[in-house]
Order: sequence, then structure tokens, then C-alpha cells
Amino acid sequence: MTWVERHFGYGIARAYAGHTDTTGPATTTYIRANLQDVAKALAAMTGQPHPLATADHRSTGTSTSA
Repeated sequence: MTWVERHFGYGIARAYAGHTDTTGPATTTYIRANLQDVAKALAAMTGQPHPLATADHRSTGTSTSA
């Protein structure tokens, strides 16, 4: 989980771990990851492609737009 959090952020690590959006700290209200974000983290961690991981990865700070 630490690797996922360091490379993809807290929200994605939380979703990757299977945590739900139940009431918790105020910060978790605003941080959410979608299924594609979790798939990208899994693909990066395993080095294998994932069909739900799209090319545009907004969570790492990289962008495909100019």
C-alpha cells in the first residue's frame, strides 16, 4: 500500500486497499479514486497491462494535453 500511495496518492491507495467511502476523517470526503485509477496502479505495480487502465494518468501529475 505504501508504494501505491507514494506513486499514485492517498485516495488511490485507499481504494486499492478496498476501503469504502464510509464516513471517516474529513479528508476522505474529498479524496476518491475511480476504478481506472486503481487499475493503473495495479498495472504499474505488476508491470502488466490492465484493460481498464487508460493512457491518460491524471494522478501522477503527468498530462497528455498541451
